[in-house]
Amino acid sequence: MTRKQRRAGFIAVGLGILGVAVGLVLFAMRDNIVFFYSPTEVAEKGIGPGTRFRLGGLVEKGSVEHTGPATIKFVVTDLRKQVTVSYTGLVPDLFREGQGVVAEGAMSPDGVFTADSVLAKHDEKYMPPEVAAALKKSGRWEEGQTKSDAGKPVAQ
Repeated sequence: MTRKQRRAGFIAVGLGILGVAVGLVLFAMRDNIVFFYSPTEVAEKGIGPGTRFRLGGLVEKGSVEHTGPATIKFVVTDLRKQVTVSYTGLVPDLFREGQGVVAEGAMSPDGVFTADSVLAKHDEKYMPPEVAAALKKSGRWEEGQTKSDAGKPVAQ
């Protein structure tokens, strides 16, 4: 075997090992690669208490409740399912009912999502692409809808 063939063999073996390593890492992280889960996905996956993840959707109108000096409770919906969220801290200035939101935290044993951070949309026309995709998937959102139209069913 010549030096060139040996070198090509080492490169092939190295690429094979690298491919297997990348495959194993992606397999191990298959559920954590998602930016966030919608309330419907949370219900379908049956995510247990204590599992950290991001929850995204719309803040349901009429659901925001201040339960303490810095504690707020609200409901996140994808217009199919809802998840109650409890958050202690300051919410972003753009946080309000009917707006897109992503909360990071874990489910508690009583089924309430306890968030340790809450992110709101950036401007009046922005909605996180994942939230818009979840709403489109549910059949309740179409391109060009305004924020006031987001909760209304799409005409079929």
